[in-house]
Amino acid sequence: MKPVWYKKFGWLFLPISWEGWLLALLGLLFCVQVFIAIDRHSHSVSDTFYGIFPYFACCFLLLDWVARHRSE
Repeated sequence: MKPVWYKKFGWLFLPISWEGWLLALLGLLFCVQVFIAIDRHSHSVSDTFYGIFPYFACCFLLLDWVARHRSE
């Protein structure tokens, strides 16, 4: 039996264990760091969006994949 880290809530997955919360926090910290690094050198909002999109998309897809495999 696999451990359950997330619970499905509509389209979202909410962390219910310390492992799930840790993974969500690490993903959030990564996204904040990427945003700050990209925004520092951007000249417009669209520069920032184009710069952060690949990193945010990969991070959220990885979190979604883990949540789908570690949910009920």
